[in-house]
Amino acid sequence: MNRLAQIAAPLALIALLLTAWELACRMLEVPTFLLPAPSAIGVALAADWPALLRSAWNTLAMALMALAVASVLAQLLALATALSTTLERAVRPLAVVLQVTPVVAIAPLVLIWAGLDHPGRAIVALAAVVAFFPIFSGALTGLKSADPDLERLFHLYGAGRVQRLLRLRLPSAVPFMLEGHKVAAGLAVIGAVVAEFVAGSGGAQGLAWRILEAGNRLQTARMFAALVALGILGAALHAALEHAEKAGLRWWRGR
Repeated sequence: MNRLAQIAAPLALIALLLTAWELACRMLEVPTFLLPAPSAIGVALAADWPALLRSAWNTLAMALMALAVASVLAQLLALATALSTTLERAVRPLAVVLQVTPVVAIAPLVLIWAGLDHPGRAIVALAAVVAFFPIFSGALTGLKSADPDLERLFHLYGAGRVQRLLRLRLPSAVPFMLEGHKVAAGLAVIGAVVAEFVAGSGGAQGLAWRILEAGNRLQTARMFAALVALGILGAALHAALEHAEKAGLRWWRGR
């Protein structure tokens, strides 16, 4: 019963909001190019779904590639900094600066370096930059969260720094790493979309390009249809990562 209520509550709210939106557009006679009614967006979504599906796949593929690159680099760097306090002091400020720098500010440089004929490379690189910090920060925090009593026990038995890292700190960091990946996955999608907007090229053929293409033609309903597809993509990716996190935590606690 509780599970049914959890599903029905958001669906009822969405239906209520869409009904109010539809009625407001019809009663106020809002121009379609300014704000289309949900029915018009549904028509555009039904008409464009093959192209939107291909674009959603392209955006998802670039976001997942960026997430994989960010995951490898961030976790390797976190493991290295966990072994050296001096290295952590040197790396952390640079990581913070990279995180707070808007992706649109460095996008033109990355596009030039990747080559204007290869926008996909630039999009993956920029999305990886956006996804890097949550994974790095989560992994580093987790590696430093080991039980102090166990730290002293390992020290008592003469365990080396690498042994403590692999046998104590790394297992303790698993929940933090999983949470960092869940956050980074959403940021990777955002980074891919923003990077494609900045690229302004249809070479990647992602959802951002569909939005730009429809906007240039004042086809607002098609823009909303692409936004709906992007929202569904983000929600599905978040649900998949949340399920993976729960499965990973069950395995970790069993271990």
